[in-house]
Amino acid sequence: MLDRAWIAAHIPHQGDMCLLDAVLEWSDAMIVCRATSHADPANPLRAEGRLGAAAGIEYAAQAMAVHGALIAGDDAPPRQGYLTSVRSVALHVPRLDDVAGPLDVRAERLSGDGNHILYQFSLDHAGRCLVEGRAAVVLDASTLQGNNP
Repeated sequence: MLDRAWIAAHIPHQGDMCLLDAVLEWSDAMIVCRATSHADPANPLRAEGRLGAAAGIEYAAQAMAVHGALIAGDDAPPRQGYLTSVRSVALHVPRLDDVAGPLDVRAERLSGDGNHILYQFSLDHAGRCLVEGRAAVVLDASTLQGNNP
């Protein structure tokens, strides 16, 4: 199991913005991470003392970033990724901060090439789906600008 220190060393999210605690399992096609930061009163995504369920998209995005780092391997520098769209998002709860216990953050790579990836994601607690959807990610967006006139 990879811990928070490993995660923070391999994604751009640092300090309190690194939301994931551990990687529970992964393959070339999927990743499952564990998070407890949703219950932290200092969570930087909180607004007016609450952590809305839509923040689950950021948890999923970080799991996708960790997945990319794992696939790239230890010798490769991390690639910058950007969410370009989220679709079919379902928020099955209004907020995450009142969920007692850890969250399982899952991301499954549905398709992609060297710079564009489509993931399906979910946040679960004790077998109950809290948030789910799909996300499109572009890697190294700055290199794509050179292709546009």
